[in-house]
Amino acid sequence: MPMWQIYHPEAAFSESDKQELAGKITAIYESFLPRFYVNVFFHSIPKDGLFIGGQVANDFVRVTIDHIARSIDDPEMQQQFLVGCSRVLEPYVAGRGYRWELHIDDTPFDLWMINGLKPPHPGTPAELKWRSENRPSTY
Repeated sequence: MPMWQIYHPEAAFSESDKQELAGKITAIYESFLPRFYVNVFFHSIPKDGLFIGGQVANDFVRVTIDHIARSIDDPEMQQQFLVGCSRVLEPYVAGRGYRWELHIDDTPFDLWMINGLKPPHPGTPAELKWRSENRPSTY
């Protein structure tokens, strides 16, 4: 599961911005993961509620991404993925004058469940079923 958490100033994103951005983030993964694996959380930070280096930072967006369903081990692929993430985010952050940062954590696949089920391994018939039905099911 990719889980994106976007921490942002209250007025940074409209409801339609959030919908658009969540769709673009989901599109990054849809060729190889079930769409329902992709979670995007928007965390609105109140004015004067975020500090960087001890100073109020009302112009900052922080993105954390947890990857569980797949890991990116190849350094070249890691760089390509970061560039792709930047392309999606930049119009909404840097393009609007916000400073921003992102990082990605990899969680071991074996430490993950959905609805009490262990997700099927990549490329298996069960995972293909989950992709086509866009929901978890027993296998």
